[in-house]
Amino acid sequence: MMQFMLLFSRQGKLRLQKWYVAHPDKLKKKITRELITTILARKPKMCSFLEWRDLKIVYKRYASLYFCCAIEQDDNELLTLEVIHRYVELLDKYFGSVCELDIIFNFEKAYFILDELMLGGEIQETSKKNVLKAIAAQDLLQEEETPQGFFDDHGLG
Repeated sequence: MMQFMLLFSRQGKLRLQKWYVAHPDKLKKKITRELITTILARKPKMCSFLEWRDLKIVYKRYASLYFCCAIEQDDNELLTLEVIHRYVELLDKYFGSVCELDIIFNFEKAYFILDELMLGGEIQETSKKNVLKAIAAQDLLQEEETPQGFFDDHGLG
């Protein structure tokens, strides 16, 4: 089971975090700081897996973002890399070549996509098409609920 996923920039700025195991905020900050420092210090040609405390860390860099997952000792690292890659593919499909700014300005969509893919630290949906359908349905719902032209309709525009 995945314990948590972190997305951070090459400068070490945390862009997204999803915790599947409860920890106090202070410990989360400590874990995040320690892992970001450790991963950024590694050379590009080094392996994307590392033993850390009682967990395995699996990470991959895409453009300016690092995607980092903590998994239990008996979990499969290659499957975790596949989950990371699937998430990046979904982000790419949704945003059209995702970049760091997409995550910064649309973090709620990035979380929603992750929540459609993962549930409680386990893969929930393997079909990219089904995940994208759920996201499109959510976008449609959001558009219907957002009042369009409120100010124009009331002579305030």
